[in-house]
Amino acid sequence: MSSPAQPLAASLVQSVDWLAIAPPTIAAVAGLVVLVADLFLPEHRKTLLGWTSVAGLTAATAMLLPLLDGDRSTFCLTGDTAVCSYTADRFTLVIQFLVLGGALLSALLSVTALKDARKELPEGEYWFLLLSSAAGAALLPASRDLATLIVALEVASLPAFALVGLRYGDRKSSEAALKFFLSSVTATAVSLMGISFLYATTGTLYLTQVAHRIQDVDGQFHTLAQTGVVLTLVGFAFKTAAVPFHFWVPDTYVGAPLPIAAYLSVIGKAVGFSGLILVTAVALPSYADVWGPALAALAALTMTVGNVGALRQQATRAYSAVRLLAWSSVGQAGYLLVPIAAAAYSGDAEKSIGSTVAYALMYGAVNLGAFAVAALVGRTKSLNRVADYRGLYASSPLSALLLAFFLLCLAGLPPGIIGLFAKVTVFSAAVDAGLGWLAVIMAVNVVIALFYYLQWTALLFRAPEGEPVKHRVPGPVTAAIALTGVLGIALSGAPQLALVFTDTGLF
Repeated sequence: MSSPAQPLAASLVQSVDWLAIAPPTIAAVAGLVVLVADLFLPEHRKTLLGWTSVAGLTAATAMLLPLLDGDRSTFCLTGDTAVCSYTADRFTLVIQFLVLGGALLSALLSVTALKDARKELPEGEYWFLLLSSAAGAALLPASRDLATLIVALEVASLPAFALVGLRYGDRKSSEAALKFFLSSVTATAVSLMGISFLYATTGTLYLTQVAHRIQDVDGQFHTLAQTGVVLTLVGFAFKTAAVPFHFWVPDTYVGAPLPIAAYLSVIGKAVGFSGLILVTAVALPSYADVWGPALAALAALTMTVGNVGALRQQATRAYSAVRLLAWSSVGQAGYLLVPIAAAAYSGDAEKSIGSTVAYALMYGAVNLGAFAVAALVGRTKSLNRVADYRGLYASSPLSALLLAFFLLCLAGLPPGIIGLFAKVTVFSAAVDAGLGWLAVIMAVNVVIALFYYLQWTALLFRAPEGEPVKHRVPGPVTAAIALTGVLGIALSGAPQLALVFTDTGLF
């Protein structure tokens, strides 16, 4: 005779959908393989670690293909299989493609950067941290409860702090890592307090259950719930580099190895924005009157401060190229926030959220491309000033043409059609939601951004000062520039492809 405990125990056993969780799992396993292999490989064979990491990220990205046939969920409640902690829907897959593809491009840049660093960067630790961060970043868009969301956010962030400060004996790098770490930990603590308030008022951490229960909160807990909403948003606003949580960006990008600055500019933002979308549009749609105006104000502030900061960069200042890209990324974060804010006012939240996803894909491809060319120039011009790009066309015509294309995409000018298309999509999301004032601020900021993007672009084709320096392009850097260039040109040739991603499947 079976005991009553056996059926109960059986009901608590869950089958794990290994295919659904394959992308982040493969990245994590590759990280462990690299860490163990580092113990046994002799010094002259350490480059194998880099190619193992590239292979792991390629495999993780490839595992997204079998998931395209439909939504899959796992780690669900035994009593309600519709409530799950992990869901691989279209939104998840698009963000995972951006994250893992971006990490793969950063890894290609890192192979050359580590070779050039001449033992200043420990290879085993570097690759383990990069793969760990990528695994956390790939987990986050699939998270459908607040606990998994925060764990994924920290798994993506904590290795990034170490990567920024990993260079031996570099004071600038250490200061950047410390600033990044302290400000991020503070933001995470505030977010955890907000989540605890939401849990106290709803009694659940699952996003769909929070959305349902928070509508029926007792009147005396209404203020607590509102405070929880605002505090929860702070951590994700920090990750997206929204003003006033942006102050860490310029110094961190300059202090970090350049491939890590590229990684943070795209993958860090993808993590922040996907978390922000899940918390606001999925968990807290009934509190749109709280987060809608807050995000609209953040969007206006962020794009203005970012573009003015980029405009003020002096071409002859050390690291001005990286600083300009850093401030530009803050400005681009403002554009990315616009459709999320619009979702609070729009009758079609899915279309608004889709605009952010489509813009993020465009931004990810062209921004990584710009960083790839910056990594190439930085090999011969260690100070990486904007002035160092003068006459790049004379020494490296293809790199100069592609950098010009990437900058024009970011500016939203032809032939960077995808940049223009993405900006129009975001602009129309604001207008359709009745946020005319935000659309006007965005239009003004686009004009401001034109000045510094076009100034840098024109510099590429001016006569060089002295003899042009030939840039020998290593294979991995060539691959990174070529991949981003092909993607950007393909999207510009068929910008309607971006519309495929406006159907996120979240709602």
